[in-house]
This record gives sequence, structure tokens and C-alpha cells, in this order.
Amino acid sequence: MNARPGITIIGSGFAGLGMAIKLKEAGYHDFVILEKAAELGGTWRDNTYPGCACDVPSHMYSFSYELNPGWSRMFSPQAEIQDYLRACADRYGLGPHLRFGREVVGLEYDDAARDWRVSLSGGESLTTNAVVSATGALHVPSLPAIPGRETFSGPSFHSARWDHSVDLTGRRVAVIGTGASAVQFVPEIAPRVSRLHLFQRTPPWIQPKPDFPFSPRAKRFLALPGAARALRASIYWALETRALGFAVDPRLMRVHETSARRHLAAQVPDPELRARLTPDYTIGCKRILISNDYYPALTRENVEVFTDGVREIRENSIVDATGRETEVDVIVYGTGFKVTDALGGQRIVGRNGRKIQDAWQDGVEAYHGITTTGFPNLFFLLGPNTGLGHNSVVFMIEAQVRYVLDCLRLLSRTKARALDVRPEAQRAYNDRLRARLDRLVWSEGGCRSWYLDEHGVNRTLWPGFTFEYWARTRRPRPAAFDLVP
Repeated sequence: MNARPGITIIGSGFAGLGMAIKLKEAGYHDFVILEKAAELGGTWRDNTYPGCACDVPSHMYSFSYELNPGWSRMFSPQAEIQDYLRACADRYGLGPHLRFGREVVGLEYDDAARDWRVSLSGGESLTTNAVVSATGALHVPSLPAIPGRETFSGPSFHSARWDHSVDLTGRRVAVIGTGASAVQFVPEIAPRVSRLHLFQRTPPWIQPKPDFPFSPRAKRFLALPGAARALRASIYWALETRALGFAVDPRLMRVHETSARRHLAAQVPDPELRARLTPDYTIGCKRILISNDYYPALTRENVEVFTDGVREIRENSIVDATGRETEVDVIVYGTGFKVTDALGGQRIVGRNGRKIQDAWQDGVEAYHGITTTGFPNLFFLLGPNTGLGHNSVVFMIEAQVRYVLDCLRLLSRTKARALDVRPEAQRAYNDRLRARLDRLVWSEGGCRSWYLDEHGVNRTLWPGFTFEYWARTRRPRPAAFDLVP
């Protein structure tokens, strides 16, 4: 492996591959993609649980320059998305740049050389001028701190690390958590287990999923010039209207709440169960989910929903907050991911020995979610406050990739070695961002979600329309940066 690549990309999901593709197109060939696993794909490699699929329409959840008229469904399954990413890597000749089994364990900036030292597990390291962190937000599973969790004697695993060697047929299965993954895998496993005990802390708002397969005729039509792009454009603007309640006024979320309530009423006839599945918070403060089969799965005779919380886990059972003990054979955790913790937990040392934890002691933040003061030539893709609750993050990735490329061009044009965002530019940007966030749905009373950090601040989502973000990242402002000679 080249010990001194000009640019190092960490991660080979949508963000890492998208960055690599555009680097090659722009004439940058001196780069490597470091991937900790033996296969590319990011979250679409890691998550293989039953029913795993995207909750954004396929024609929008893909690169704008690599449309796929052959998607099998409106919402594609996991394997098909990973196949798409493999095909993109092959088409754009990324194979020679990929380095599998290379887990990055630390980054340290050399003030004298103006370079980054990238440390890998196993003691290997490399030196590089610029680093693009494309690790994504959904890759570190979050396991709940439940007393006795380690004492359980049966199989237990997180949905993102699904143990396919465990046959759930005829077994008593406990599912802890009711997030996006659980909503997908619960309907898949419920018909084959003897009992399914669902432990719900907070019910999600769920809307109908407008999913359907594309017929051979539809695929032939979408292969015609301009057809797939027209469909993509219509999907984009339809999804963008959902941001009105996020970006303008929480009261505009009422139409979405009405849709979700009707969906619940139509699929759950039992008023007592329906009451337990009805959220008590403003829709949108937590991730809005889509499903047509989750609620029907919960009405099955072999499924029971617990809403009192888990007090402890014992060797062969789970005890809820009321003291009720339920014997189970298998536990599946559908408890999501560490998002803000994953960003702040990295071992990154910037200028003058400053650690990323010190830079983010008051909360993770970055300029446009991409660069952080004191860490020259370090670029985050899908960094702080660039996630979405209404549209495709691939759109955001493409905007960020273009911005990073323009930063690299700025370096070439000025003959500078590195660029570092000025603290006043970062502060002004995040003050404006915070002022906007504080009046939107995530700050409504009673909202608790993985969008928020320990201070209750949304450090995850972009609080506006995606075309706003696209416009603001069209060109980097040279005045916002210190150019390091």
C-alpha cells in the first residue's frame, strides 16, 4: 500500500465511493479508500437482518449521475443496494484504490509537515495530505445499559449484527426496541416464532409505505432517455414538501400526524393496543417510519407488546418495570446506533495537539457539517447536522463531495498546503444553525431521540430544505479559511 497517498478516504459506503468517483473525474488519482471490513457497502453491508430495505425511494436513494432504471421495487432491499454500490465501484474503476481490512484507529496532524498520520489497527500507518471521513452515522450499534444484559444464556444480538446461524423457528423471541430496523424485521420473524415479546419504550409514528414492484414493462420505460431522471425529479420534490413541518413551522406536521393516525386506526382494531401504539410527542421529533406490515404483525395472537420498560435481564428471562418476568429463548436488540457519540468518540488530534473531544466539548459541530476549526484538510461527509428526516442523504453527500473538491481546487490554485476553517466562521454558522433548530420540532417538549446529544441539542439533522444546503455549499468562501502555506 502506498504509504503517502495524497488523499485518504475512510469508508466505502455511499459517501466514500461517491467521493472517490468524483476525485477520479476531477483528475485526482493519488488516493486510497480504507475500509475496515472485507467488503464495500457500509451500512448496506453490515445490516442483513430479515426485511432490511431502504425507506427512501430507490430512484432517489442513488447517485444522480448513475441512475438505475432496473430497480426491482420502489423501495429496494438491502442486497440490491449493495449490488448497486459494487457496480458503481466497478464502473468507475475504484478497485485499485480500495484497501480492505484496514481499520483506522487514529488520525494525528503533523504541524511541521502539514500532513496527517493515519494509524491503522495492527500497527500499520500512512501519511497523507488530506483525509475524507466517510464513515457515516449508522455504523456503531447502540446496546441499552440494562442490568444483567451480559448474564443472558441464550443467543442475543443487535439487528445490525444479525446472527443468521440462530434459527428463530418455534422459539420465544424478545425484541427490545421499536426503531426503523425493528419495524422491518418484526413482520418477517413474527410468523415463524412461537412467541414474540416486543419491548417498546416509545412508540414511533408510522405512515403507509407506498411500495410496489416495477414490472418488466415499467423497467423498459424507465430505461428510455430521460424517464428515470424525470421519475427521480418527481420523487425529490414530493419528498421535499415533507420538510415544510421541519423547516418552517412544527404545526405543519399535523397533516403527517393525521395520516399516521388513520394508518394506525385502519390496521389496529383493538383500542387498547392502539392506545399503547399511539405516540405522545409531535410527529417528526423522532424519525417518522413507513410500513404496511408492522402493525398487522403486532395484532397476531403470538405477539405481545410490553410498554413498561425493561428493568433487568436474567439468565433465561426479561423482567419489566412492573416486576413481570417473561421467559425467552433469544433476544434481538433493535436499539439503533450511536450517532453523536460515534462522531465525538474518534481519536483525532489536530493542530497543536488539540483533540477532537476538546474541540467538541460543548457538542459536535462543523462548518457546513464538513470542516472543523483546528483540523486542517480533514473533511467529514455526513458530519454534524447534515442528516435528513425527509429526503435522501445521497443528495447531501453529493453536495458535500462537490464542496470538498472545490476546497482541494482552492488549495491547488493558491499553492497552499492545507486549509483550516476560521473559528469565527464556524461559530457564526453554528449560531445561525442553532437559532433555527431551537424553534423547530426537535426542541418541542417531550422529544427524546437519537437526533439529540446529551444536552438535548439536535446535532444530527439539517433543519431545512435540501436545496438550501445545496445552495450554501455551492462554493467554499476563501475568506472563511486560513490557508496554511
